Amino acid sequence: MAKRDDPGTIGRRVQRLRRERGLTQRQLAEPAYTSAYVSTLEAGRVRPSDEALHHLAGRLGVAFEELATGRPAHLATDLRLRLTEAQRTLALGEAEQAAAQYTGLLGEAEAHELVEEQATAQLGLGECHLETGDLTAARAHFERAEQTLADASLPARVPARRGRAVAHYLAGELRYAVYLLESTLDELNLGGLHDPDALLLLYTASIGPYMDLGAQARAAQAAELALALAPQVGDPALIARMHRSVARTLLAEGRIAEADASLAKAAEMYRQLKIRTELANCRWMRGYVYAQNGDLARAEEELRAAQAMLASHHAALYSSQVAVELADVLHRRGSSEEASELLRGVLGGLSPERGAVHAAAAHRLLGIIAEDARDTEAAEEHYVRALSLLERAGAAGDLADLCRLLGDLLRRTGRTEAALDAYRTGLGHRTAGTTTLGPAPAHPPL
Repeated sequence: MAKRDDPGTIGRRVQRLRRERGLTQRQLAEPAYTSAYVSTLEAGRVRPSDEALHHLAGRLGVAFEELATGRPAHLATDLRLRLTEAQRTLALGEAEQAAAQYTGLLGEAEAHELVEEQATAQLGLGECHLETGDLTAARAHFERAEQTLADASLPARVPARRGRAVAHYLAGELRYAVYLLESTLDELNLGGLHDPDALLLLYTASIGPYMDLGAQARAAQAAELALALAPQVGDPALIARMHRSVARTLLAEGRIAEADASLAKAAEMYRQLKIRTELANCRWMRGYVYAQNGDLARAEEELRAAQAMLASHHAALYSSQVAVELADVLHRRGSSEEASELLRGVLGGLSPERGAVHAAAAHRLLGIIAEDARDTEAAEEHYVRALSLLERAGAAGDLADLCRLLGDLLRRTGRTEAALDAYRTGLGHRTAGTTTLGPAPAHPPL
């Protein structure tokens, strides 16, 4: 229950309502209390019990909460309904409109000191800014949501913690994202707080950064735990997100058909829920699956559809990331000029602080295209830029591959010692695996 107002404020409220209704102090007090008690209460010299407030609220014809806190009846219920409407607006891909709704609702929740509703609005604003690519603003809102819920249980704070981790991940801060997720998993599991929704949210969010760090064994383990938790979770959107993330580990293991089936499940659930941005992300991932399996025509079709959907929803960061995947497919299909134009068009929207891993992928592909055109100087420049971005992000798997490409280029141009250094660096990243991460987090009792 929300915090009560002080005795003086409650007393003045009782007096105002009594006079508006034309009641005497005796009429208000009877039959359970005396007029002297009501007089003392109205003067603010006594703190009324819950029992007394329930009696007075009944006589005055108002809700107990309104008498105790001054909030209009059903305010919290109404706010929650409108927060659900804002969530639906965001699901339809209208992030800017949803942000305006959440901002107004946040102001109302703060004015009436509704803690849970404040946190929900902050979480919604964080998700809106993730979609539009404003990662700094997204982090700020997720941090404020967590601060607002400082007195709540850890499972209640998990969505805010997960939001912070995703914002850091998209910014290229892979290790910090993993730290946030793993430390929270440890705190939940070691503390016996085995909330299935909270655990599934964290395991699902950890798969992406694990994969980019080259920690595929840990990503596979997170996927396995997520699948084991799924039957205990009732939120279909959370289940759909889990299927989309698990598909990435299946693909890494060469289980193409299973990855495609997992994405098909996620896409169907998002279609039923009418969550358009996530549906676009499923098409993006399916395009990647087809590309890995050599079906470039279908890959191009899916990736173009995903990019169009995301661009129409002003999801700039995600749209730029899809463009990098599409450019790779176009290059492999012989349309290198179109691929180069697409990559140069999106690089302005990617940076070390915003989509670092995909910015590196764009430079890597531009390097490959330059090599094909026998422009070794431009190729080397792009590889070095990609290397810098990946080293900052700590993306070990991609670093190893890039060092091989750079080493091959240096060897072909007669710089043998420099090539050997690049190969050695790549081997170091390849063998690092999970060794630079701490111990794996504690597991739930499944």
